[in-house]
Amino acid sequence: MRLIATCPEEAKPALVAELGALGVTDLAPTFRAVLFTATPRQFYELHLRVRTASRIMRVLREVPAHAPAMLHSQVRRLHWPEWFEARHGFMVESTGDEGGGLTPKQVITQVREGVRESFTRLGEQVPPVDTAEPKVVIVAHVARGRCMLSFDTSGKSLHKRGYREQGHPAPLKETLAATILQFAGYDGSIAFLDPMCGSGTLAIEAAMIAVRKAPQIHRKKGEFYFEWLADFDRVLWRETQDSIRAEKLDAPPCIVAASDIRAEYVDMARKSALKARVEKYIQFDVMRVQDVMPPAPTGLLATNLPYGDRIGGGEVEVRQLYEEFGDTLKQRFAGWRAAVLAANASPYKAIGLKPSRTFNLMNGSIPCRLLLFALYAGSRRAALQTTESAPRA
Repeated sequence: MRLIATCPEEAKPALVAELGALGVTDLAPTFRAVLFTATPRQFYELHLRVRTASRIMRVLREVPAHAPAMLHSQVRRLHWPEWFEARHGFMVESTGDEGGGLTPKQVITQVREGVRESFTRLGEQVPPVDTAEPKVVIVAHVARGRCMLSFDTSGKSLHKRGYREQGHPAPLKETLAATILQFAGYDGSIAFLDPMCGSGTLAIEAAMIAVRKAPQIHRKKGEFYFEWLADFDRVLWRETQDSIRAEKLDAPPCIVAASDIRAEYVDMARKSALKARVEKYIQFDVMRVQDVMPPAPTGLLATNLPYGDRIGGGEVEVRQLYEEFGDTLKQRFAGWRAAVLAANASPYKAIGLKPSRTFNLMNGSIPCRLLLFALYAGSRRAALQTTESAPRA
């Protein structure tokens, strides 16, 4: 099978690294996506395992599309009844930089009608168009006079793990949390701490990695769109699910901890973790970040620094929080690594540490940078020297 996994452009290196770790070898990165091939078993496994992708699609054909009539003619010649049954409602989506005078509306219309005419031409019942609850979604990507036709096989976006509690003002998308952990090199073999956990997404994703729990293993029957295609192999799908469930560990190798100054956020994070079925693997606490202590000699501290609505203070309060967070890292977390997501507009330099690597990421519509720090004993000594040399009140 020829497949496409999509993601934000800035997260693509994380997706490439994850797919490689999952055994995919013929990776071909393109804009906001990675193309590759997979066996039927890998195809099913990836829908359950992949953490950083937004969507997976199965490529059917690539056809000329220099004009609406040409696209329509090419689509109607394909044997669509071999791919899905007429009793399933379908819809068409258009992506890409439409060329040759084709607008997104024209692409959708020509592909949709071409599919319907294919069923008619082959003497089959015509499938209904269903844009509300389709079982089959055809994605038409037009670029440079060519149209790549694919099935969306993932269904709802893969960031929707089904565990998020509502109510937090700035929740972190699950795939972004997984991307942060991928860039930070977290594999569950070291301790983890999020000292400003908010809705708990980073800690929940870390716990799932630590116990080898596939992020989509709890999706209900029929929620993956590949389950409605004609060649769906129910036996292989069931075997794949059972095999992945059997890999899950009874407990994480190292502690996974999360805390926040606001008890209501910790309670929200705990409820989300319970829905994700990892609550018993995470140690939750209500605590100021200034008071947090490392739960192990070494590990990864990862957090989304609060900014704006999550702080509720002015510029002075924000800067002070970042300075105190930096002091906490310097004074207590020698031997740890840190992955800190900070808005570009925030005073992240007030942390007072030089990152070893920086990645540009988007948190929703907010431009951010992921700062990776290696916290050595020297960081602590420098912090102590600065404290000792400071004038006393």
